[in-house]
Amino acid sequence: TQWLVRDRAGEHGAHENLIRVILADLRRLAHRHLAGNRWMTTLDTTSIVNESYLRLVSPAAQHVATRAHFMNLASRVMRQILCDYARKRLNELNVIDRGAADSDLDEASGEEVAQARQFSALDEALVDLARINPRQAQVIECRFFAGLSEEETSEALDTSLRTVQRDWNEARAWL
Repeated sequence: TQWLVRDRAGEHGAHENLIRVILADLRRLAHRHLAGNRWMTTLDTTSIVNESYLRLVSPAAQHVATRAHFMNLASRVMRQILCDYARKRLNELNVIDRGAADSDLDEASGEEVAQARQFSALDEALVDLARINPRQAQVIECRFFAGLSEEETSEALDTSLRTVQRDWNEARAWL
């Protein structure tokens, strides 16, 4: 947050330090997103960080004011990248169109398809939740995908800690 403020104030060297901090945070976040998702064979931390960075430095992302807000936005971007990848892999395997059963595929492909379907289903459930209760969906994104604490989530969403706790519990039950 301090580097964001310094960079916007035009302080010499602040932009380079901001980039260094951002890239370190993005690497940690990408690693968290990839953990346990071995089915994403062609994606790695570096490719996700690069794609996310390109989306996050666009003029549309210039409204970010705090680290927590940035992490929430970065996590959302990474989730979109991974969901797009999951849908692409399912489509490549013709699983979406054919509706093939997992048992019709070899063991490795079957596991990949099952995990990709699960990831895609989670994304669809979050989209549905966002229609019903957008704040609860944001809390899930912050806590689960970005790995933010309750306090950081409260700060990122500009709401009370108790509201974050209540939304977290209700959203998990709904999902």
